[in-house]
Amino acid sequence: MAEPIIRAQQVEKYYAQPSENRIQVIAPTDLEIVPGEIVALLGPSGSGKSTLLRMLAGLSQPSAGQVFWHGKPILQAAVNVGIVFQSFALFPWLTVLENVEAPLMARGVTSDQRREQSLKILDTVGLDGFQAAYPKELSGGMRQRVGFARALVVQPEVLFMDEPFSALDVLTAENLRSELLELWHKKTIPTQSIFLVTHNIEEALLLADRIIVLGRNPGHVRVDFPVTLTQPRNRKSTSFTQLVDYIYKVLTRPDVAPAAVPQRLAVRDQRQMHYQMLPHARPGGIAGLLELLIDYNGRADIYRLADDLAFEIDDLLPIVDAAQLLCFLKVEEGDAAITPAGREYAESEILRQKELFRKAAVENVLLLRQITRALDTKSDHTVPEEFFLDMLDEQFSADETLRQLETAISWGRYAELFDFDASRRRFILPEHEEAPEVVEEAQAE
Repeated sequence: MAEPIIRAQQVEKYYAQPSENRIQVIAPTDLEIVPGEIVALLGPSGSGKSTLLRMLAGLSQPSAGQVFWHGKPILQAAVNVGIVFQSFALFPWLTVLENVEAPLMARGVTSDQRREQSLKILDTVGLDGFQAAYPKELSGGMRQRVGFARALVVQPEVLFMDEPFSALDVLTAENLRSELLELWHKKTIPTQSIFLVTHNIEEALLLADRIIVLGRNPGHVRVDFPVTLTQPRNRKSTSFTQLVDYIYKVLTRPDVAPAAVPQRLAVRDQRQMHYQMLPHARPGGIAGLLELLIDYNGRADIYRLADDLAFEIDDLLPIVDAAQLLCFLKVEEGDAAITPAGREYAESEILRQKELFRKAAVENVLLLRQITRALDTKSDHTVPEEFFLDMLDEQFSADETLRQLETAISWGRYAELFDFDASRRRFILPEHEEAPEVVEEAQAE
């Protein structure tokens, strides 16, 4: 095996908290980038994909562990990387040529050399004749081509791409992916390896020689395997769709160790957590998904369901996760299959739905169970929000703690488990809620 260009050794990313605890974003992780391969990094939102990319590229320092460039610590090495961002990140006051020349100017390259190298790379990415245009005159696809040209003009050994096609329409993205592959296989672009962060499973399988899937809380490698399908890849082939289903299963079942595929795998199970990560989905969205599944005879491939609904997978997965957490559906081999409880919920009247949701929430969600028990126990049947914030803060970041509690409040109110007084920041049992005039007198005192 070739010597790695970049090697991450037990790299971590975490943020210290005033309580002397820390919020861990990336768990200790080993990873290598070797010449001659395209690596795709997949994972749900919040799993630390971009954070890991920035550490590997030398843009961010790990909190622990070490990143090596050709065997040398990255801070001591002459790193040569290019980065293509999700947003086009062009200078609007510069022409296409001047935008591409910018990184060469920063490196002190002479004017003549800058122009020669920039014109050559613009021709390579299909922008010959547009060098005098300004970004506002270009389509989204052409602006991203400029982004590719600017990253490639420095002749990077490793090209990092952070969701480079996500801001483009479907046809433009498909065209650019095909062109990138053609340039890579013909060795027209001056790079030894490509590291792609994406949320699009098909995109990863179409491009990558190797796929890494991250879990979250904290971010960690769940699977790391080579893709042995020959190029060009047929997305309708059985082997391709089987891999799509496999990756969906890994993404949607974070609590279950991934099953083996007929390829080499390196798997690390997700850490067991005290609190489940509540998916940020509304009860109405859960009910809507279950009703749709009934129309699909109770079972549907998540990928095809997202495609049929014109949903981004990151928008659909929280709803799937929430329904799964409540035992209203199961995810099997990338398919969402409605359970008997889920079918009863979807087909019931509103009041019965609330009863079923209430029962499922208390049985399956620790935070909601704790809130209701605390309210039952207190003599005045109220509990301050701060009590639960303190407990959640030991496990989640400050922002995520607030989002977790916001979701819990939404679910609890819908299920009529409790109410929440936003002015006093207190949980209240509905039948013990004080009249407005009593609250005002208490506040006055």
